[in-house]
Amino acid sequence: MSTLQAMTPKLRIRGLRKAFGAKQVLDGVDLDVMPGTGMVVIGGSGTGKSVLLKCILGLIWPDSGEILIDGEDVLTAKPARARELRDQIGMLFQNGALFDSQAVWENVAFGLLARGLVTRAEARDVAAKVLSQVGLDAGVGELPPAELSGGMQKRVGLARAIAAEPSIMFFDEPTTGLDPIMGAVIDGLIVDCVKRLGSTSIAITHDMTSAQRIGDRIAMLHEGRIVWEGEAESVMRSGNPLVDQFTHGRRDGPIRMALRK
Repeated sequence: MSTLQAMTPKLRIRGLRKAFGAKQVLDGVDLDVMPGTGMVVIGGSGTGKSVLLKCILGLIWPDSGEILIDGEDVLTAKPARARELRDQIGMLFQNGALFDSQAVWENVAFGLLARGLVTRAEARDVAAKVLSQVGLDAGVGELPPAELSGGMQKRVGLARAIAAEPSIMFFDEPTTGLDPIMGAVIDGLIVDCVKRLGSTSIAITHDMTSAQRIGDRIAMLHEGRIVWEGEAESVMRSGNPLVDQFTHGRRDGPIRMALRK
């Protein structure tokens, strides 16, 4: 890898803005994620974390700003090129988002089949291999998602996210709804999968224990902007009043929650 390539962020966001009516959700987000780095974005509910991911994925079109993958702006690229750039992304959705009408193996191989990268016969073998990487037997592939526990569904979602060996991985609240032990298992699988693929990852979460397990760096989103970024190990002693209140779960501080009377 050249020095220039090493210095180019895998993902660079500049001046990203998105409003819904009078509500300004993203108000000039700037963020760099270097290749091979695990970035975790934290922040309160409704601060725009999911909107940020959806803008990067192309599910929501921002009002202004830049989203660069490997130095190319997906917002100004031709549609075919933008798809190529975004095809590098694998996504683990918060609630698994598995298709109930399809067997587990079809869910795992869904992206590969949709893009014509494998035949259905090949997809079964690929799914079995990827399921083993997240600690599930090949036999699980024949089951419908409804027969799986929450932890197993999350692992199937992770298997689907890594099936195409993406260079960028997104994790939306990966431990939501899981008990502490299963949360630790999922975090460990995430770290192992990202390391094995050499991927760059971005996660959003409220779980500070999870954030420190899966992230190299942490950034806090507040009122539509990144207000702090630093090493994951330093987040609990950041010295930033906003970050300190959020990470320690303090009721009193500069962050005021809107409560109905």
